[in-house]
Amino acid sequence: MSVRIGVSLIAWQNDDLPDLTAAFTIEGAMEDAASIGYAGVERGRRMPADTEGLRAYLDRYGLALCGGWCSGNLMVNDLETEKAAIREQVDQFAALDAPCIVYAECSNTVQGQIATPVSQRPKLSRDAVTAYAAKLSELARWTADRGVALAYHHHMGSMIEDAEDIAWLMQGSDPALKLLYDTGHLQFAGADPLAVLDAWGDRIHHVHYKDVRAEVAARIRAEDGSFLDAVAGGAFTVPGDPEGCIDFQAVTDRLKAMNYQGWIVVEAEQDPAKAPPHDYAKLGYDSILRMCRTAGIEVAEG
Repeated sequence: MSVRIGVSLIAWQNDDLPDLTAAFTIEGAMEDAASIGYAGVERGRRMPADTEGLRAYLDRYGLALCGGWCSGNLMVNDLETEKAAIREQVDQFAALDAPCIVYAECSNTVQGQIATPVSQRPKLSRDAVTAYAAKLSELARWTADRGVALAYHHHMGSMIEDAEDIAWLMQGSDPALKLLYDTGHLQFAGADPLAVLDAWGDRIHHVHYKDVRAEVAARIRAEDGSFLDAVAGGAFTVPGDPEGCIDFQAVTDRLKAMNYQGWIVVEAEQDPAKAPPHDYAKLGYDSILRMCRTAGIEVAEG
């Protein structure tokens, strides 16, 4: 059993709050990731768009493509329209041996709206989620046939946010649909990360390690803030930060018990003026490496 450790570059290049990270470049982020020891990065918007250009860019830094965000619109699109919308990304990720596309429904989300409280996110009925899950299963089977898994990202501010939403989505869908397991979004949503891991371990294909500063998250909730308020306010951090509240050793031990083999990706968007990206990314990497060794999980290099 082995895992690979990757990182999202959102701490250096935040696409939702670009002013927050204006002093940093994508090239600097890539250099930092490689020097720290990360094996891969998730795709960023400022990377080359074409497949061969992206391949050369990744090779320059000795990094693999370990996934990347895909803004889904399946709630409003028919299946063929959605296939056409994401085909280029699916084929690119398959060509570059990425483990998955990180898919989330964005047609009705409030996650990118700084003035909209996260409490106003869309909350669907079970029947509505089940109907969506059936449609999404068809899309997942199609991406799998093209060589890449579709891993669904439950996300704050979106219609699949908490443990109930995830359960409805998983119960209503085909096993071809995989789950991205994100500790920080679960914690912020009020879910028990370990309970979700225990419930859906057989469907988890990709893992994000994001920690939460509980006091900040509670304040954002009490003030009825937005997801982006939470980001700017410092609600999220990396594993290993003593200000975080998630027991990542317990999570890592569970991954060992379920024989998880895939990527563990650090994803923790913060204000770089308060949390220098290189320093926090190194803290996250070193912490995951230590926890994997404690759990008896081999970490593959490169």
